[in-house]
Amino acid sequence: MSRTGERRYETVIGLEVHAQLLTASKMYCGCSARYADAPPNTHVCPVCLGAPGALPVLNRAAVDGVIRTGLALHCEIPEFSKFDRKNYVYPDLPKGYQISQYDLPLCRSGWIEFVAGGETRRAGVTRVHAEEDTGRLVHRTDELGHDVSLVDLNRSGVPLMEIVGEPDLRSAAEARDYLVALRQTLRYIGASSGNMEEGAFRCDANISVREVGGPLGAKVEIKNMNSFRAVERALRYEEERQRAILDAGGAIEQETRGWVEDRGVTVSQRTKEQAHDYRYFPEPDLPPLMVTPEMVDRIRGTLAELPAARRSRFVADYGLGEGEAGLLTQEREIGDLYEAVAAGGGRERARAAANWIANDLIGLQNERGLPPERLPLDAAQLRELLDALAAGDLTARAAKELLPQIEGGESPLAAARRLNLLALDDADAVRSAVLATIDAFPAAVADYRGGKQAAIGRLIGESIKRTGGRAKPDEVRRLLEEALRAD
Repeated sequence: MSRTGERRYETVIGLEVHAQLLTASKMYCGCSARYADAPPNTHVCPVCLGAPGALPVLNRAAVDGVIRTGLALHCEIPEFSKFDRKNYVYPDLPKGYQISQYDLPLCRSGWIEFVAGGETRRAGVTRVHAEEDTGRLVHRTDELGHDVSLVDLNRSGVPLMEIVGEPDLRSAAEARDYLVALRQTLRYIGASSGNMEEGAFRCDANISVREVGGPLGAKVEIKNMNSFRAVERALRYEEERQRAILDAGGAIEQETRGWVEDRGVTVSQRTKEQAHDYRYFPEPDLPPLMVTPEMVDRIRGTLAELPAARRSRFVADYGLGEGEAGLLTQEREIGDLYEAVAAGGGRERARAAANWIANDLIGLQNERGLPPERLPLDAAQLRELLDALAAGDLTARAAKELLPQIEGGESPLAAARRLNLLALDDADAVRSAVLATIDAFPAAVADYRGGKQAAIGRLIGESIKRTGGRAKPDEVRRLLEEALRAD
């Protein structure tokens, strides 16, 4: 207790993430793993339907994806691994058991770095193991007004990996930052799409509250969270609920609770299972798996540069700030596009590319509802836009007007010609705009002649506006200064 007699608590959080692997076929059969848009129960066979006598065959690409994830998370890759049966009964689990891994996983003892509160944190990863996904229950009301639950087994058997984190997190905000970094890593290495809305990246959170310095409290598992925001809200609620119970002299029960999004609360679902409740035993239909050093080296060679390393390199190589580098490396594809534009062009080109992506393209991406990895322009289009700006063929103002009007893969210069936005080379037209501005803004003219040099900025802006944004700022300034001196 503190000197005031109030208890001082510490929150302990560990996360279990299930991520679907990006493979063409399922974990133990040849059925397509792309189930999202398929009619119900069309991507199925005797193996993923759990038919008696059907035998599983291990998907090598899925195993490679798990090992690649383990390497990205700095895990040990044991030479010997095996699969196990995890037994439980649920309507969308047709076999009555899941082929998973228990005591000998493919990957163990790793860690991940993430940024939380402006500081770099490191959290341990207990294990990464392979398993299969379950089917899906669809709840609806039928034509007679009855509430029914239908089973779609297209997802049954889709390759899945479970990433179990150590209880190293101390707040709901840290948990969110950890998940963002983990999802980013999986997307970078091509192991998973990480699409939470499709169920390809799902999180169960374990949380306990204890007095500072005391033993770990009873663990509560929270389920049914389908977004980073939901994870953070659920953990905050559960942290407050457990502290209130302890303050009242009560005890926390170890259980599984579900998050109810629209009410903002967790509700009890069942008493928490222990490992023995699942009656694990070695899967008799799959032999143990030997992972050779050569196999690990081959998979290591396919790893992309990881987000943290890329952020650091962008700062060192291109002179970017930490925030800019973080924004440009959020998605691998955006980082690739940036490098394709910035590489070999010097610091000025690197700075211009970063500014246009961060300040204009990402804003337009959000406005159009594009996927996070897809910008409105490709690398060739952005290069042409920057070249036109550097050559004076486009003004910055005209380029900003042009950007949202470029159609598909259209050349920016072609779009500028179509919209009459190329830089104005007609000196007489620019001079006319300058003289009209001087007549229209006598106060700014008087301020400039009175020694307020900054006043010319207003006159430059108004002159450019009169040319539809096409006049070059340097030319406008020269003609303004010339006209003001002549008067």
